[in-house]
Amino acid sequence: MRYIAITDIHGELEKLENLLSKLDIRKDDKFVFMGDYIDRGANSKGVVERVIEQSNYNDCVYLIGSHEYALMHAETDDYYKYLFENYGGPATAKSYGGYGNIFKIHGDFFRKLKFYYLTDKYLFVHAGINPIYSLEEQNEVDLVYIRGKFIYSKHKLPQKIIFGHTDFSKPYIDEGKIGIDLGCGKYPYAKLCALILDEDGHEEFVYSD
Repeated sequence: MRYIAITDIHGELEKLENLLSKLDIRKDDKFVFMGDYIDRGANSKGVVERVIEQSNYNDCVYLIGSHEYALMHAETDDYYKYLFENYGGPATAKSYGGYGNIFKIHGDFFRKLKFYYLTDKYLFVHAGINPIYSLEEQNEVDLVYIRGKFIYSKHKLPQKIIFGHTDFSKPYIDEGKIGIDLGCGKYPYAKLCALILDEDGHEEFVYSD
């Protein structure tokens, strides 16, 4: 079995379709979509529909990203309302034909998103972890928002951490972690990246055009 990790799609349906077309997908591949399906790009609704569709062909895990976290808390917290409205939320609402339709159409999907996915060899998470704490002690806000404190510190988990959220010009790789957000949706030229991991520890990166 292989894991295929994809993160930070940000409404860029064409890049997602292009990336998927480049993958030699097998029936026993397991997709781990690591959040930030929405905002910025023009077709957040289409992206959500497409990642849900992939579950018809493969086992899929869906994680929550910072943008979904802001969406889920926008109605009850002014800070997250600000984040949603100023970091791409209007594009998401437009793709759904209005803000009120987001939860009518995909409310179940957003409510069921997981904060992380753990295997013997890997931890998949949107942003990272606070390296001071065990996995069980993590604050959910850190899991979707943390940056430098995680990226530039060693963690204590036995697993290699696969993360997104912080964009790089090429995949970030160190001894204990791999970051695969290349800025899709944030920069017009940015590519979408998939990381394929097999049981032998082989790592392969595939990019959209």
